[in-house]
Amino acid sequence: MENQGVAGSQENIPGPHSEEAEQRKSKPVDESLQGFVDKLLYAGGSPGAQKIRNFLNGTWLGEPLHAVLTDLPIGAWTVAMVFDALDCIGHRREFSLAADTSVAIGLAGAAGTAITGIADWSDVDPPARRVGLIHGLLNVGVTALFTTSLVLRKKESRTGGRIFAALGYGLLSYSAHLGGKLVYDHRVGVDRTAGEVFPEDFVPVLAESQLADSTPTRATHNGTSILLVRRGDRLFALAETCSHFSGPLSEGKLVGDSIVCPWHASRFALEDGRVLDGPAVHPQPCLEVRARNGQIEVRKTPANARDL
Repeated sequence: MENQGVAGSQENIPGPHSEEAEQRKSKPVDESLQGFVDKLLYAGGSPGAQKIRNFLNGTWLGEPLHAVLTDLPIGAWTVAMVFDALDCIGHRREFSLAADTSVAIGLAGAAGTAITGIADWSDVDPPARRVGLIHGLLNVGVTALFTTSLVLRKKESRTGGRIFAALGYGLLSYSAHLGGKLVYDHRVGVDRTAGEVFPEDFVPVLAESQLADSTPTRATHNGTSILLVRRGDRLFALAETCSHFSGPLSEGKLVGDSIVCPWHASRFALEDGRVLDGPAVHPQPCLEVRARNGQIEVRKTPANARDL
């Protein structure tokens, strides 16, 4: 029997021409690149790496940091276009100086925008992953064009500098369009719990006997999923859908009085739903919970302002 088990395990090892090996070879470029980025950012799950990710994702801010920083290069380069146009009309030194300075400010802002964008993209699933990769590559092109524009301006080739800036701004406009599709079509960076309706008054959602200690459990009310957790004498209830990318928190693991999402490892406090670790930036709606007449009952907390 033991020898049969070894032979069986050897048969399961994929050969160089097996279907599994071929699948690895044909892995999409965006998936392979994302895996590489994940290894760099997560750094084996070290606490220091997680703190860096929390900062880049905007966990501390309560909003995606990337979305905040995009205003800087877009705004600066828009101002550059305006002053370039004024300089063409008026040929005044202050206009050209303002345009050059705006191009430089935009380039400085683009660096932070790129880093935070890469951090966000590392957790994006298909089909948004491919769109995000194209969006990022276009922004590399935008940055290269504006960099060339600034170099030409420093060499007193103002016409060439304006042309490259105009090309960069055109490409930027299309890249921004793709960024909008990521948010509005694919809901990247959007709070996935927004719009979920929770009961105003206490309602039973699960028999108390079905809620085991230290076991994340899913209950539902009118189609809305609710996470229930018992920790000794304490009961907790949160929205079960992860605010990051709709992961099922009931399939996650408990770490002390917190729950870790099984999809992207966002960690939320059971007590109030606040984000402890990203990539999530939006807290989980927290519900009032009690045990009564053999039933677990929940209702929306008055402090839960994200309503609903």
